[in-house]
Amino acid sequence: MSAGRIRTRRSNTGPLMGQNERVPSLLLIEDDDAIRTALELSLTRQGHRVATAASGEDGLKLLREQRPDLIVLDVMLPGIDGFEVCRRIRRTDQLPIILLTARNDDIDVVVGLESGADDYVVKPVQGRVLDARIRAVLRRGERESTDSASFGSLVIDRSAMTVTKNGEDLQLTPTELRLLLELSRRPGQALSRQQLLRLVWEHDYLGDSRLVDACVQRLRAKVEDVPSSPTLIRTVRGVGYRLDPPQ
Repeated sequence: MSAGRIRTRRSNTGPLMGQNERVPSLLLIEDDDAIRTALELSLTRQGHRVATAASGEDGLKLLREQRPDLIVLDVMLPGIDGFEVCRRIRRTDQLPIILLTARNDDIDVVVGLESGADDYVVKPVQGRVLDARIRAVLRRGERESTDSASFGSLVIDRSAMTVTKNGEDLQLTPTELRLLLELSRRPGQALSRQQLLRLVWEHDYLGDSRLVDACVQRLRAKVEDVPSSPTLIRTVRGVGYRLDPPQ
């Protein structure tokens, strides 16, 4: 199988798609031929359109040629590793990224989340588990209610799914946006990390609290005047986080 080739084949056993429902497009960057082939086939059967690349360099080249809805990115790649690929993508794009990481490798998880990944899945990867994570991440960018909320110079438009600060659009990933939406629905109320995991990531495994902390850190860098001294997204010691209106 050649890296970078797009497959649109779906089996009759895959999820049924409505006539007007667009097929999600994915970019899978994985250097192991067997894993890449197995995941491509599984995700195709689950109703996705999958492009594949066997290296970080090939993945970045393919990304310049066609923009997917989501990237599945292995951490351990030859040449440019997954962390650097993630950092390069985040310089110009807020596409959702799911990392594939080695079992029980906490360092991989922490560095990956700090690099800008939205979620991670531990190897060995089951296709259905990865599909569920992919669909959960993609749902974070779906439009919902039609109201808006203002927190000083920060304006959250839930209808347009946009956030502005001082009138300028902020470029947020779907996960950062969903986290901000959930906090903004409950201004002044502390939400635990486990609550945020259920609301934003749709899972609440104890070890995944790092997802919340890393995403809050990235979000603060974009919405706070001084990220190191936040006045909007406050840490509630021993609990989690809350969004405070400006004093």
